[in-house]
Amino acid sequence: MSDLPFYDLFCRLLPIPCPSGREERMAAFLTGEIEALGVQSQEDAQGNLWVELPGSEPGPGIALASHMDEIGMVVTAINDDGTLQVQRSGGLFPWKIGEGPVTLVGEDQDLVPAHLSFGSGHTNDPADPIQQFATGQRGITWRDTRLITGLTPAQLKARGVRVGTCAVRAAQTRGPSIFGPEEDPLVSAWLFDNRGGSLVLLELLKRLLQGQVQPSQTLFLCFMVQEEGGLLGAKGWAQRQEVETFIAVDSTPMPAETRLMLDGRPATWSKDRGAHFHQGLITELAVAAGHAGTELQYAVYSAAASDATGVLEVGAAPRCATIGYPRENSHGYEVVRWSVFGHLINTLYEYVVRT
Repeated sequence: MSDLPFYDLFCRLLPIPCPSGREERMAAFLTGEIEALGVQSQEDAQGNLWVELPGSEPGPGIALASHMDEIGMVVTAINDDGTLQVQRSGGLFPWKIGEGPVTLVGEDQDLVPAHLSFGSGHTNDPADPIQQFATGQRGITWRDTRLITGLTPAQLKARGVRVGTCAVRAAQTRGPSIFGPEEDPLVSAWLFDNRGGSLVLLELLKRLLQGQVQPSQTLFLCFMVQEEGGLLGAKGWAQRQEVETFIAVDSTPMPAETRLMLDGRPATWSKDRGAHFHQGLITELAVAAGHAGTELQYAVYSAAASDATGVLEVGAAPRCATIGYPRENSHGYEVVRWSVFGHLINTLYEYVVRT
């Protein structure tokens, strides 16, 4: 383990398999961390998890929300030889994950090892997808992939693997790795999204409790299900729980047109594919960042959405925003400047205590 702040917590979050619809392992881990801080969490029928800290003043309150699920694969067919056909769950592309070990999340808590395969490259057959890829005719798609399990269909059934079972990258291949300048390093790992957001909310909760800080408005620290599959957990939770302000704490992708930088500054989304976020709320977050000794970067997206987008779509909160940590290689082996987490935690702390 490194002596970087929060690194141990991230290393414990990273290997937990939590595809959309199967977030129970992550929820159990987060529940244990919350209880270790001396408070109780709540959980709804959807599987959303949250902590409520009462405010000193009446009002509908503020929600800060991370999501628990990760992108992965879902089984679409089981072949006679026990290999599996898969399709993506969330925004995963085959070339992002590559060939290698994966884990099937079976029923009854069973984790089944498998291996993602594109097949042999030793061919000149023009009809073979590998040859077509090698000659630049097209890219590898999900129809060209399979999972090798080494099990028969009957054995897979006994392990709780069926059409609809999800798979994620195996824990031993996720990293993390530290590199770059020792005083302000970069860290890479398979999918910070959105373990980084959960890390931030846990550390913020710890800081508020240890400082015996009571927010002026009731504060909900939330961990949502099924963000990657349609922002479903946040949409449901926010319609059942009245809040005025909903802030998604999420990873921030870095397509070239955004000109975001891995320099330790958090970033906020001014607009994404579905909505313009509340510009007054963004200004409040920028002021909080200044009090925290940093500043925000700003991004506009044409192909991204967060839980805050979903809450706006269903009209469940009038003031919504997204703030997060820039990460390169989004939906792949991602890279962040580790100092961004400290700056993001400090920014949200200043926002909570000054609002």
